[in-house]
Amino acid sequence: MDTTLLEAARRYADAHVDADGVARTPIPGLVILRETAPTPLQYAISKPLVALVLQGGKRVSTGARTFDFGAAESLLITADVPTVSQITIASLDKPYYSIVVELDPVVISALIDDIGTAPFMAGMPVRVDPTEAEVGDTATRLLRLLDRPAALPVLRDQLIRELHYWLLCGQHGGAVRALGVNDGHAGRIARAVEMIRSNFRTPLRMEQLADAAGMSMSAFHVHFRSATSLSPLQFQKQLRLIEARRTMLADGATIANAAFAVGYESVQQFTREYSRVFGQPPGRDIRTARIASRAALPARR
Repeated sequence: MDTTLLEAARRYADAHVDADGVARTPIPGLVILRETAPTPLQYAISKPLVALVLQGGKRVSTGARTFDFGAAESLLITADVPTVSQITIASLDKPYYSIVVELDPVVISALIDDIGTAPFMAGMPVRVDPTEAEVGDTATRLLRLLDRPAALPVLRDQLIRELHYWLLCGQHGGAVRALGVNDGHAGRIARAVEMIRSNFRTPLRMEQLADAAGMSMSAFHVHFRSATSLSPLQFQKQLRLIEARRTMLADGATIANAAFAVGYESVQQFTREYSRVFGQPPGRDIRTARIASRAALPARR
């Protein structure tokens, strides 16, 4: 990995990182992560993205697969899938740095129109590979724009487009390409996923989701599970539980308030399902996470 990219990320992140280790940028969909100590487990249903690790190490698990990766490697997620992640290598002297860019289906679709059709396949939705030179070079030029506010609105879109182009041309371009095919299974399921994300607190109507995907009920269930590894109901439950966990950790919400806020009518049911996903009851899990977070605070400062 070119040290120029690391230095550009370090300079911006050190000046703008928040208490959660995230440095948001004026470039839509792009953030820089910085941590100065290993982190507790973090649960999410990730949107499609690419993460370029510049320093330190991280572990990401989805289903039965676990990936350990570090500097000069990239994580590519090409579907909305549940992940458990943890920064494993980070210190005050050598913080963890990574650049995360959300993949944009609109940009991918436009590129497909320009470069023509080609075979595509979804494959595994999560993978780790060495960062390709063209991707790293484009990311470097993109971060340099952060020091040139006047040039940013003029040049950022074409550099985001170029980054997507090199990902399309890479060894897993077929999986990226699938995101931009609106009438393909990935694009149709993405419409249903967005509907669930926007309304996860309310009861699901499977017919409405299948209609949004333009599929029969049976085909919708098959392709939804294939894309996300979950059924629509399981997907909604995980969104609810992850949001409830966030409100308890970040906002200090009580277990009951967190449960009701995300759509549960029974605290007992919430506790059972929470324990299945996170491995322990909510009260114990939150205490453990807070202890781990407090232990990391001196290093982060």
